[in-house]
Amino acid sequence: MTARTGPDPATRYPLELTEQLAFLAPFAEDRENVEIGRFTYYDDPDGPEHFFERNVRYHFDFVGDRLVIGPFCAIAARAQFIMNGANHALGGLSTFPFAIFGHGWDDGFDVADWGSGVRGDTVIGADVWIGTEAMILPGITIGAGAVVAARSVVTQDVPPYAIVAGNPARVVRMRYDEATVARLLAVAWWDWPVDRITRAIPAIRDGDLATLEALK
Repeated sequence: MTARTGPDPATRYPLELTEQLAFLAPFAEDRENVEIGRFTYYDDPDGPEHFFERNVRYHFDFVGDRLVIGPFCAIAARAQFIMNGANHALGGLSTFPFAIFGHGWDDGFDVADWGSGVRGDTVIGADVWIGTEAMILPGITIGAGAVVAARSVVTQDVPPYAIVAGNPARVVRMRYDEATVARLLAVAWWDWPVDRITRAIPAIRDGDLATLEALK
């Protein structure tokens, strides 16, 4: 009988038959400005191990912004997280980044002035599903249980358990009513010990919130 412990979250490639899917947390261990929750995975036939190089764009240490992705998130191929380093200054007469080319064009440039336009951390809640080629812009917060449709461009915060789609992404509908969302957030099953989550999987799968609440 297979042990009821769930997969090891420290495993890079949890599926025996393919390395197309990987848990992201093990790849983030040496990244100070990144936090990835357990069991969050990225699925890409071109190699999920390249997620931070190919999918997290303009994430520079000197900017100081963080990418925080909660546990149990599912991220599809080529989803993009655009960080604050992509921003161009809007306070002058041109948005062209003269200073990065040096050779005198950086004279008088003040990083602090540029940094005043930084929009903060990008925070993805637990149990979020991000579709293929979706794009998350800087400083966005996506609530737990939300769904971001394929090729959506997320320009503003997404409420918990909302389904958003389009460019710019808009709420198509809520997955549950307000009272049910409040109950789900109070249960927060994704923070439970793995053995309890394992026992709760039938209730999670069947949408049995009452049983889930009894297991808390």
